[in-house]
Order: sequence, then structure tokens, then C-alpha cells
Amino acid sequence: MLNSFVLDKITFIYFFAFLLYLVHMVVGWKKFGALATIVTVTGFVGHTIGGLLRWYESYQSGIGHAPLSNMYESLIFFAWAIILLYIFMEFRTKSRSIGTFATPLAFLCMAYASFDPNMNQSIQPLLPALQSNWLIAHVMTCFFGYAAFAISFGLSIMFLIKRSVRAENENLFLALIPPIDVLDELSYQMVVIGFLLLSLGIITGSVWAHSAWGTYWAWDPKETWSLITWFIYAVFLHLRLTVGWKGKSLATTSIIGFVCVLFTYFGVNYLGKFLYFFESLHSYA
Repeated sequence: MLNSFVLDKITFIYFFAFLLYLVHMVVGWKKFGALATIVTVTGFVGHTIGGLLRWYESYQSGIGHAPLSNMYESLIFFAWAIILLYIFMEFRTKSRSIGTFATPLAFLCMAYASFDPNMNQSIQPLLPALQSNWLIAHVMTCFFGYAAFAISFGLSIMFLIKRSVRAENENLFLALIPPIDVLDELSYQMVVIGFLLLSLGIITGSVWAHSAWGTYWAWDPKETWSLITWFIYAVFLHLRLTVGWKGKSLATTSIIGFVCVLFTYFGVNYLGKFLYFFESLHSYA
């Protein structure tokens, strides 16, 4: 399929962008940073075209649904959302160093989707329970929330690296990382965005579950872990807004939260193959 061919090539573009961002941070050459931005935006445009092609090809094949229904499609959309949020952040902050930590996340999603031999890249008909207008609203809000948490994770890693070195010992790589107070604020803003979107995703999912299965909440493993993830980020925001916590503690909480995001997304799916109590109606085949 043409869409798979295009999306496979985007994987290499994002990896090339990561290398350019990395070289920019190591040697400090602005031309490498500018070229990295151009490559990232080019990859994003191609990524968008590939996703639209897949949507179009699904209608050509008589299936006709948004490309959000299986593991392959969700990984493609997750990577797309990460790059979209990163591009907005780069143009807003004028800092290209964040790309060194954001583009690898998108690359890994695309590489897993494109080159895992067990990944089914074919366009498949929707299961009856998925044949709903709630599909786009629920999946998009959840994955945009996940993408915001991914960017916050990258910012938190940058914060811990920057904080671990005394100012007088900074090399060029560390000097190009924004100040820790800027990283702290940006990470907080990403968590706010992610938390609101995840909340909306849980709400739309509950309404959808009621229409599909007759119950708003069934304590399905993925529902349970989504709620655990929601609580972790709720604690993050509570500590920030009411107690005034900043710095290392919140960066660590952000990292823990993203680990829960990954377990919600991947762990529940694969543990369900081996442990019956992890079997989930939400698992991507």
C-alpha cells in the first residue's frame, strides 16, 4: 500500500532530524539546528500525507474509517501528535535543543510500527463496537494527551540533566538546554494540556462504552490504568498549584506518569496475551 511506503520512509526522516538536532547541541552550529527544523517539518508534512492516504485507501477498499483502529495506526497517530506539539513548542520557545529529546520518541513509535515483523499494517474492518462516531473523538483526545505527556517527559529528562551539573562546569551541550526554570514551566504546561485532554478522552470513552456495552465504566484493565495515570498527573498538578512544588520532585513525577502512560498503552495489550486478568476490550490486535 502506498500509505505504508510513505510512512516507512518518514521513520528515517525523523531519525535524520534527531541526528541533526543532536549535532546542533554537540557542536553548536546553528545551520544544523535550522536544517533539523526543516527536516522535521518536512517529515511532519509527509507524515500527514501518509495518514490521509491511509484514510483515503480505506474508503477505496470499501472499509472507510479513520486510521485510528489498531496498534499500527495508533502508533502512527501518536508519533504524528508528538511532532505536531513539538513543532508548536519549537516555534514558540525558539529553542531547538528540545528536538533532541522529542524527535526520538516519534522515531521509536514509527520504527516500531514500520519494522516490527509482527505488526499488521493492513487496513482492517472495524469491529462492531468500534463502529461509532465516538472513535475519532475518544482516540484523538487520548493520544494528544499522551503526546503532551511525552513532551513533558522529554522536558523532565532535560531538566534533570541540566540540574545535575554545576553552572561553571557546563559544556556547550548543556549550555544550549534552556534554563531549568523554563524547562520546569514548559513541562508543567504540557502536563496541563495532557491532563485536560486525557480527562476528555476518559469522558468520551465512558459515553462510548455506555452506548456500546451498556455501562459507563467496567474496570477493564486499560480503563483502570488510564485512571491510575490520570491520578498521577492529578497529583502532579495538585502539588504544583496548591503546595508550590517545583523542580526535581515534579520532574520525577512527570517521568513516572509517562511510564504509566506507556504501560497503559503497551503493557496492558501484551500482558493480556499471557494473563487472563489483563485481557482488555481496549487491546489493539
